[in-house]
Amino acid sequence: MSTACSDRTRPDSGQAPVTGAWLPGQPEGRRSWCVLPEPLKLESGETLPDVALAYETWGTPAPDGSNAVLLLHALTGDSHAAGRAGPGHPTPGWWDACIGAGRALDPARWFLVVPNALGGCQGSTGPSSPAPDGRAWGSRFPAVTLRDLAAAEAALADALGIQRWAAVIGGSMGGMRALEWAAVHPQRVARLGLLACSAAASADQIAFSSAQVHAITADPGWHGGDYYDAPDGRGPHRGLGVARRIAHLTYRNALELDERFAARAQHGEDPLTGGRYAVESYLDHQADKLVRRFDAGSYVTLTRAMNSHDVGRDRNGVRAALARIRVPTAVAGITTDRLFPLWQQRELADALPDCAQFRVISSGQGHDGFLTETEQVSAFLADLLA
Repeated sequence: MSTACSDRTRPDSGQAPVTGAWLPGQPEGRRSWCVLPEPLKLESGETLPDVALAYETWGTPAPDGSNAVLLLHALTGDSHAAGRAGPGHPTPGWWDACIGAGRALDPARWFLVVPNALGGCQGSTGPSSPAPDGRAWGSRFPAVTLRDLAAAEAALADALGIQRWAAVIGGSMGGMRALEWAAVHPQRVARLGLLACSAAASADQIAFSSAQVHAITADPGWHGGDYYDAPDGRGPHRGLGVARRIAHLTYRNALELDERFAARAQHGEDPLTGGRYAVESYLDHQADKLVRRFDAGSYVTLTRAMNSHDVGRDRNGVRAALARIRVPTAVAGITTDRLFPLWQQRELADALPDCAQFRVISSGQGHDGFLTETEQVSAFLADLLA
């Protein structure tokens, strides 16, 4: 990866789309869809009708479903866990190096199921999806929690005929959902893999997330969440770009950024006369990529869902809730993670009665290490599934 981006295209250039969501009529790629047979009752008491989950699979299910593994993505991930970018898939697979013949997640052995989260924007029902009246849900899309996301995934498992997963595995927001799976459906989870996540959102995480939400909702293009068909044809891509810049700083590590960029100017620019520093160019590039593949409404919805994360809610607290999870579990944390610091995974592992493995993944790349340190992550997955 280069240390600076020379691309001058910025999210505030006016070239960004209203939404980066997958929309009906676009290439489907290798997605399949499951339409839930009944409205989904949410933790809030509301119901969400006509829920569809996009998902992808690798491998072949055993006759008894005993080889099914559920993989759960992070905040801006989707169902495309493996494979190249291409029509219908704006990015390569987020765990591509872990999935394939001879790899930790070998489709010859495992039937891998990867859903796009409820509230997401790459095929599953979310704010950009058509509501029953044909218009985008927009501001009418109800608040959802990670328990609601797990409930939708349980309905998907029912539709696929999977009564019990050989393993439920996730990192970051995916790890939070995996933990909820074990808490709500312990009889349906044989093994649990948790990477770079916590048992409950911390004040620090909520603070960073709230700043990102405010950046989006303060954008004039937000239109109260109903920007999909706004008369001015604008979306909140500036606010989404700012949110991504804030988020990316929490995903990476301060030492890494300093080693890569220091206080150098971007090539051909002078910060003293309005130009950018190299690290600014890098963040501009990250922002521009996200606004072209993600939806601001989904970003707000899923960020708020992460802020609501508390496995102990209505379960007599975190430690009591974790003590009831009798599922063989492996937990991994990243040495330089400043969003989900390593002590959170240590506490999680200590409180889970059947935690058989706690692994420290050494990485200079911060929280993103659960995606980038594929050799160490693959070893973790192989041990979990041994």
